[in-house]
Amino acid sequence: MFDFLDSDWFNIALEVIFIILISYDIKKYIETKKREYIVNIVLTIGFAVWTLYPYYNSYFGWDEKQKAEMISICKSDNNASLCECVDEKIFKEYTYDEYKVADKNGSDFQEFIKETKEECADDSWF
Repeated sequence: MFDFLDSDWFNIALEVIFIILISYDIKKYIETKKREYIVNIVLTIGFAVWTLYPYYNSYFGWDEKQKAEMISICKSDNNASLCECVDEKIFKEYTYDEYKVADKNGSDFQEFIKETKEECADDSWF
């Protein structure tokens, strides 16, 4: 139902909204010199960090060498397009260290992989 939350376009839209809010408060502060706009700026930046940080695990938790290694292992085993989709979901869900210590045979990880493969194989809009 909320698949759009994982989309990169959702992240970009959130970033644009936060930039608009911050720039509006900066403009108003320059015009009026009221302290309430500084508070708004600080709160908006804080909320932006709190909101967007979970979406950036893939950018902080994996370096390119680790990504390339995992992708090459998957492509040798399965369908390339399915692997790419599953790998992207894993990069977004886990950091490299979390992925290494995760129990690959555990029920939680297996359920995650099963759901991810179903999502990646599903071509419908819903």
